Amino acid sequence: MEERVKTWCRFNRISGLGIKSGMEILATFGSPEAFFAASDADVRKCLTQIDEKHWQQWRKHAKEVDITLDIEWLEKAENRHIITIDDARYPPLLKEISDPPLLLYVMGEVELLNFPQLGIVGSRQSTQGGEQFCASICANIVEKGIVITSGMALGIDGAAHRGALAAGGKTLAVVGTGLDRVYPARHRELAYQIVENGAIVSEFPIGTGVRQHHFPRRNRIISGLSLGVLVVEASIQSGSLITAKQAAEQGREVFAVPGSVFNPLSKGCHALIREGAKLTESAEDILEELLPLALAGQALLNTANDVENVNIKSVKDSSLPIEAESDLTPEQVQLLSAMGYDPCRVDDLLERLNLTIAEISAMLLMLELDGRVQSLPGGRFQRLN
Repeated sequence: MEERVKTWCRFNRISGLGIKSGMEILATFGSPEAFFAASDADVRKCLTQIDEKHWQQWRKHAKEVDITLDIEWLEKAENRHIITIDDARYPPLLKEISDPPLLLYVMGEVELLNFPQLGIVGSRQSTQGGEQFCASICANIVEKGIVITSGMALGIDGAAHRGALAAGGKTLAVVGTGLDRVYPARHRELAYQIVENGAIVSEFPIGTGVRQHHFPRRNRIISGLSLGVLVVEASIQSGSLITAKQAAEQGREVFAVPGSVFNPLSKGCHALIREGAKLTESAEDILEELLPLALAGQALLNTANDVENVNIKSVKDSSLPIEAESDLTPEQVQLLSAMGYDPCRVDDLLERLNLTIAEISAMLLMLELDGRVQSLPGGRFQRLN
C-alpha cells in the first residue's frame, strides 16, 4: 500500500471525524499528510467543536490510528482497491455532491465507478411482482451499457442486482459495512457474483459492522454515483423516499413505478410522482432521459482526459473494411472495424482496442442512436452496416 493511501486510511478511521469535519480539515490543511504533521495548536483552531475535556483524548487517538485491517484486506487480492477523493479514478459525479465520501473501498471492477449508472431502491418487503418487474427493467437497462447500482439489501435491491447479472450486464453494490462483511448473510452468494461481474463499494473501513445509521449514508452514494434513481415499491415511510429526495437535491433524475392504489407499497411511489418524479412503466421511460446524460457525461470526461488523441491498438482482424463517413470520429471508425459483423461483448472490444469500458460504452450508445449498432440480449452488440 502506498504511503499516501495509508495516510488517507488513518484519516478516514479517526473516531468522531464526520464528513463535514473531514472536509473542513482538508480545506484548512490541504491534505491528510499536512494535517498529521500540523501542530496541536493549529489543529485545535480548526476543530473548535470538540470541547477541551475531549480534545487531548481525540488528538491522541488521531495520532495512533491503526490501519492494519485495511492493509491486510487490500493485499489479499488484486481486485481490491482503496480510492481516495484526490485519486483520478474517483468518480466525478460522486465528487459533486455536498458530502462526498473521502475514501472508497472497492472490490471488483474499479473502472465501473466511472460508468453511467442507474440507482435502484425500494422495499425490503417487496412483492413477487415488484421484484419481477425490477429484474426485467434492469435487464433491459444493462443491454444499453448502463450499470445497475443498488444496496444489496433484501427485496428490490437483490432483484435489481440479479436482473442485471442474468442479462450479462454489470452491477455495483454500495454497502453500509466494511467489505470484509456480507450483509445480509443470505446474500453471500450474490455478493460473490457481483464481485465477479461488477463491484462492491463502501466508504466504511474494513471491520465495520452493521449499524443502522450507516444505511442513509450508503444511499447518498447510490444516488451520487448514478445519473438517475428508480424507486420500485416503497411505502410512504420508506427510506427509499429519502434516497429519492437526496437524488433530486443532487440534481439526478428520479423515476418511480406506479402500482395499485390498494397496495401500501405503491403509496411512496405515487407521492414521488405527484412531486415530479417520472412515472415509469418500461425501460424506455428511463433510457430516453439517461442516454443523453450518459453521452454528455462521457464527452466531458473525454475532454478532461484528452482522449481525442488516444492511440488505438491494431485490431485482430485487419481485413475488415474501415468506414470513412465524415460524420464518424476516428475512434468510432476503429470501433466499428473492431466489431466486425458478428455479435460481440464490450469485453471483446476491450481486448481489441486501447480504450476504457466507459469510452467503448459511450461510443456504442452513440452508434446505436445513429442506427449503426444494435444491442442484443446478453449484453452483446452487433454492427448493422
